[in-house]
Amino acid sequence: MRCPYCGSLDTQVKDSRPTEDASAIRRRRVCPDCAGRFTTFERVQLRELTVIKKSGRRVPVDRDKLMQSLSISLRKRPIDPERVERMVNGIVRRLESHGEGDVHSVRIGELVMEGLRALDPIAYVRFASVYKNFREAGDFSTILDELARSDSDGPDFTPSLHKLPDPA
Repeated sequence: MRCPYCGSLDTQVKDSRPTEDASAIRRRRVCPDCAGRFTTFERVQLRELTVIKKSGRRVPVDRDKLMQSLSISLRKRPIDPERVERMVNGIVRRLESHGEGDVHSVRIGELVMEGLRALDPIAYVRFASVYKNFREAGDFSTILDELARSDSDGPDFTPSLHKLPDPA
């Protein structure tokens, strides 16, 4: 593993342990040349996945890009990072176990929407506003109504989010 500080190829593993959900191995490393310390994660990759974008362009699945878009939706939300990591691991596992190396970007978006819906309703609406390309306030109202209907067992978030009091 190349040292991120000095570029040396001779780094040493000081500690290895599985992550909490056992989906990766966390390794603490040290560089004997510059004494820099850093952490790496080793994950099982069942197959090389390629995303087919709406434009038809093909790019490799980028786990970091997925985490970045989720972190934007989850910004300032009280969600444990481990839960987000488990969600991303679940999405990647589902894509890998699907049996094909090519995955349409729409499928990834659907899996993210499904995961966020269960994780945090606010993050779900934030992600949906970008993913579904909301153009007007009524788009928010529509998705909030859908969310309220599907979560009728749980708390109803709809009134406080988009119904304003009568100015009488």
